[in-house]
Amino acid sequence: MRIEIWADVVCPYCYIGKRRFEQALAGFEHRDEVEVVYRSFELDPFAPEHGTEPTAAVLARKWGTDEAGAREAMRQGDRAGEAEGLVFRHHDAPHARTLTAHRLLHLALSQGRQAALLEELLAAYFTRGESMGDDDVLRGAAERAGLEAAAVEEVLTTDAFRDEVLADVAQARAYGASGVPFFVIDQRYGISGAQPTEVFAQALEQARVG
Repeated sequence: MRIEIWADVVCPYCYIGKRRFEQALAGFEHRDEVEVVYRSFELDPFAPEHGTEPTAAVLARKWGTDEAGAREAMRQGDRAGEAEGLVFRHHDAPHARTLTAHRLLHLALSQGRQAALLEELLAAYFTRGESMGDDDVLRGAAERAGLEAAAVEEVLTTDAFRDEVLADVAQARAYGASGVPFFVIDQRYGISGAQPTEVFAQALEQARVG
């Protein structure tokens, strides 16, 4: 069974959905037969490459509210994260484009380290408020995830894997996904959003038998 998960590294419900899915997978009797691949999705492809403006301020403009209102809305995600054992501190994290982070995730996939890198990137942004547009942050996450240093530098200094990222985004659109997280099981079953753990568990069982 192959499960593809479209996500962005600055999406709180992607982190929450990842945890809920992992819990479902851990309880799945045939989990050793499951291959998980993370696919790229950019929530804001027009964000600056190395942005410095706090995320809360950017979201305030997007949502048509003031910054205090945006922070309160973000706390809803914070509380949902806490229920999954996650502590979010990303309100003041710089708002930056995530393209390079996704290109590194494709490198990590080729090296069999994708899950490890995704976890490092999510932790960097959400729990430490670090910028996904900072090469040093990305480099550190890649190092902790065990990626080959020379290959990481090549990604950071070229546009390697850009086409793969854009292909992932196009595939998500073809599936009709307008947001993330978005889960596809064996290219047959789609699940949208950070569903409860039991929903993922049921989907795994259904896909197994049908």
